[in-house]
Amino acid sequence: FGSDGAFSRVRQAMEKTDRFNYEQYYIPHGYKELSIPPTEDGDFAIAPNALHIWPRGQYMLIALPNLDKSFTCTLFFPFEGQPSFESLQTPQQVLQFFKNTFPDSLPHLKNIQEEYFQNPTSSLVTVKCEPWVKNNCVLIGDAAHAIVPFYGQGMNAGFEDCYELNLLLDKHSDDWKKSLEDYQQLRKKDGDAIADLALHNFVEMRDLVADEKFLVQKKIEAKLHELFPKKWMPLYSMVTFSDLRYSEAYEIGKKQQAIMDEVMQRPNILENWEGIDLEEIVLRLQD
Repeated sequence: FGSDGAFSRVRQAMEKTDRFNYEQYYIPHGYKELSIPPTEDGDFAIAPNALHIWPRGQYMLIALPNLDKSFTCTLFFPFEGQPSFESLQTPQQVLQFFKNTFPDSLPHLKNIQEEYFQNPTSSLVTVKCEPWVKNNCVLIGDAAHAIVPFYGQGMNAGFEDCYELNLLLDKHSDDWKKSLEDYQQLRKKDGDAIADLALHNFVEMRDLVADEKFLVQKKIEAKLHELFPKKWMPLYSMVTFSDLRYSEAYEIGKKQQAIMDEVMQRPNILENWEGIDLEEIVLRLQD
């Protein structure tokens, strides 16, 4: 079993075999971790029960709470261009950039200049390959399907590989040949789906969450789920909080988005969204 990560040595050996397909894609953004320490009285500096996002179109800053009441912040930022990791070369440039771009975060980033230059800048890669099973070698987890982190599903996708393979071994009475054939057929489609979903969610997080029309659409979808929980579940909830396969959630999400694209084109939808016929929208999904 090759469970040795995105740069798997096992996969590298398999790449040299006949008819092995391999693809990797680096996005033009990297990331750097920063921190928000607890307040002087030992409490959280900002609201702890939330994912904090500062969306800025082509880049973003996020913050997630830790058990010690600090926050880990991550700057997702282009490697080159203006602005970028390449363009911020001095402590003063970093400070000025955060003053201009993330002004409400700056008072909490107590060590911004030191951390910016001390902490590494890392890249983000997506890996797709096929087959995952060849002779006595099997790929699992990131070795088979490394993804960018924007759905928070990378580790979970690896655990799902283990879970599904275990179910298949039970189903086929520990027949490894049959179980592994089904494992590859089942999970390859899901690995590709979550890879694509994660890339799309980056655009959503850094850009769309600042768009009024997008936020109204999310309100409509939340209301649909509240009134018709078994008929309409938002894509994020399907991926994160249900047992649906990633590939199934992805396909349902595409249908939902096509319907919502039409709904959001209706006249005065931003002002009158609360008055639309929600049942009609749900019925369209069932067609």
